[in-house]
Amino acid sequence: MTTAAFFDGPKGRRLAYHLTPGRGPCIVFLGGLKSDMEGTKAVHLEAWAKRTGRGFLRFDYSGHGQSSNRFEDGAIGDWAEDTYAIVDALTHGPIVPVGSSMGGWQALLLARRVPDRLAGVVTIAAAPDFTEDGYWAGFSEAQKQQVMEAGQVELPSDYMDPYIVTRRMIEDGRRNLVLRGPLHLPCPVRCLQGTADSAVSTQTALRLLDHATCPDMQLTLVKDADHRFSDDACLRLIEQAVTDVLSHAEGAD
Repeated sequence: MTTAAFFDGPKGRRLAYHLTPGRGPCIVFLGGLKSDMEGTKAVHLEAWAKRTGRGFLRFDYSGHGQSSNRFEDGAIGDWAEDTYAIVDALTHGPIVPVGSSMGGWQALLLARRVPDRLAGVVTIAAAPDFTEDGYWAGFSEAQKQQVMEAGQVELPSDYMDPYIVTRRMIEDGRRNLVLRGPLHLPCPVRCLQGTADSAVSTQTALRLLDHATCPDMQLTLVKDADHRFSDDACLRLIEQAVTDVLSHAEGAD
């Protein structure tokens, strides 16, 4: 494993990253909640980018992986700031954000902020607005009261250790919702979703497809694929989706 470099991000947050030089558009991998840049999809896609001579960036949000700060102190807006700052500083020209789970939400927030830089977007089990539609909507009245009065509540997870959901994460999430207002994606978008995903439903994928305005947006449902979306067949589908949006971008040059 190569040693990570570090970027001085917003508000003193120190972000770990790996940047692979290569021809553009630069592929930017955006990981999921409590995931890190050493995950199967990120490392696989980096290896693919190296073989094909593509620029590639993977990094850890603050509170994740090797980056500074505690996870419990972070929120969607912080990680969006991290994403914008590191992409703005380390990449130039067109980009292709590839967002997994919460990273799909981050890809959409980045797309809304820098639409002129988008060559394409790929999402994998994207989870936009999950703090509101997943956490808050699924809380019991007792949990809602606890998170608002005590400031946090602990939730179990099928994919990681139990983690803390804070009042700040809920309230900050509401300031960053993307499915309640206009969401224009001015580039090819490819969305991948497993039908056996217990963390993000196919209904979420269909809602995103219906909500966004986009000249070229496709959703691929993969029977029996789960939220990890990391077996060999799923990894090939991710490669194909990235290749597809890149071919459209380069064909337009």
